[in-house]
Amino acid sequence: MSALKTAVGNVVLEKPGMVASGIMDETGASMVRMLQSGAGAVVSKSIGMEPKAGHLNPCFTEVTGGLVNAMGLPGPGIELFREEMEEATPYGNIVGSVAGGNADEFVKLAVKMEEYKACAVELNLSCPHAKGHGMELGTDPELVKSIVSAVKGAVKIPVWVKLTPNTHILPQIALAAQDGGADAIVAINTLKAMVISPEFGKPFLSNKFGGLSGPAVKPVGVRAIYDLYNVVSIPLVGVGGISNWRDAAEYIMAGAQAFQIGSAVLTDGPEVFSKVNQDLEQFMKDYGYGSIKDMVGVAHE
Repeated sequence: MSALKTAVGNVVLEKPGMVASGIMDETGASMVRMLQSGAGAVVSKSIGMEPKAGHLNPCFTEVTGGLVNAMGLPGPGIELFREEMEEATPYGNIVGSVAGGNADEFVKLAVKMEEYKACAVELNLSCPHAKGHGMELGTDPELVKSIVSAVKGAVKIPVWVKLTPNTHILPQIALAAQDGGADAIVAINTLKAMVISPEFGKPFLSNKFGGLSGPAVKPVGVRAIYDLYNVVSIPLVGVGGISNWRDAAEYIMAGAQAFQIGSAVLTDGPEVFSKVNQDLEQFMKDYGYGSIKDMVGVAHE
């Protein structure tokens, strides 16, 4: 067995790194390319009920230590996304990310993703720049529990819940997701952020606010996983600022069974997965870790 093999509940991954939702996961072809580049799974872009254009440009900019985006969850809608899922799922694990405005929408979206053969569904309860979606729902524990419970009652595939760092009650929200029946917690999504153009004297992004991702958020993500490891009993998936094996190892040692990479796919290319896999496996060999499982949560010992 490969030292890199791991599992998030019932979802077995030959490699621990997944593509985070929102990058190189809009089409079947791009998802297949990510799997062939060394990703253990691909999380699709967050898909809603209807086609959506997203926010106007400018909706993305680089900053010191990362990226700030306010895409606004653009997408083709769940019906049209069937074609992309049908193209990608024969090649490996595709987690279907969905973004609804209420429990009923999340249920309908999750049922479709199950129909499209997603290995799990990831509920986006954490996007910081989509009005009426994401973070606006995901910072209310009772609402989180009711949404998760409704989805769990409607599908047989595992239900993962992606949480926001933009709250002081992250542990309570994670417990609410667990109480609702969630099979795993994914943490974190982007940090709510803003860029102002001094020349124009106004916010740079058309939406004013966006989400910060990239290396700058990694310590926040690692801390979130470390905190949640002591709070919930379901598996954790770490995401935020991972671009090399050290970053991945930090998340695993904080308590994550697997991890997701987003911004580094853009800055370093799809090759980031094979590089992280290779270097992480070498580290494990050098330091006597026979498996990912042996590393999970060791920072707590």
